[in-house]
Amino acid sequence: MNNNTQTIQWFPGHMAKTRRKIAEQLKLIDAVAEIVDARIPVSSRNPDLKEIIGDKPHLILLNKCDMADERATKKWIEYYKSQGIYAIPVDCKNGKGISAFKDTVKTVLADKLESYRAKGMVGKPLRVMVVGIPNVGKSSFINRIAGGSRAKVENRPGVTRGNQWFSVDKELELLDTPGVLWPKFDDNTVGEHLAFTGAVTDRIIDTELLAMRLLEILIPMYPELLEARYKISEFPEDSYDALCLLGKKRGMMIRGGETDTERAANMLLEEYRNCKIGNITLERVE
Repeated sequence: MNNNTQTIQWFPGHMAKTRRKIAEQLKLIDAVAEIVDARIPVSSRNPDLKEIIGDKPHLILLNKCDMADERATKKWIEYYKSQGIYAIPVDCKNGKGISAFKDTVKTVLADKLESYRAKGMVGKPLRVMVVGIPNVGKSSFINRIAGGSRAKVENRPGVTRGNQWFSVDKELELLDTPGVLWPKFDDNTVGEHLAFTGAVTDRIIDTELLAMRLLEILIPMYPELLEARYKISEFPEDSYDALCLLGKKRGMMIRGGETDTERAANMLLEEYRNCKIGNITLERVE
């Protein structure tokens, strides 16, 4: 698998530019809202973000929560809370959990709001920068919470011309990330997990190997979901044999009585990505 995942590249030049842009805009915002994929909360984050934003108040939105394991999501929320970070489960496509965002921002910035009140600045809007790696749902979130019009905030003091600001209401303004926060492929597992979810194209990885790796994770973690979906109660230990059995169960055979493993791999990945197997979280707190 290592030979096939090494083609997933890290973009140091692009990321260096993004780091500079985010750092430049930190003085304009009160907090950072980071969007991650609830199914892969580790792999869908850029680990450099903590260093970039420093001690700026920070909250996490666990997007695609409707596709994730609810039990695992609750544990992630508890984990982030133990780290002093508020996290809320959301689904940016159907709007689930979005209504909790504004109240969570107010909770995170309670001290800031109290300071505004003490200075007689009641009504001053809170400003939040929204960050996230590509394909994690950042644009969907901004469209959902700011409305289809994505009304831009213009001619405001401290707002640099050209920044993508959006007004949610009189109390909250959002700044879209200046630049692209690329994922960081520190190891092959991160690249694989992003490929499983479709966050990076699987054309750069052998599809059959990718499906075999997914089975190596799903068989011990979610045997009951696999049995319910594919009517297989016991898989072979070898992941290639497991993929063959999966294809055979679905009638994906070719001449000579062999399994069409390419079809089986595409089927497994498609059914995982479309939540047909069930609600699955690939990365756990423990």
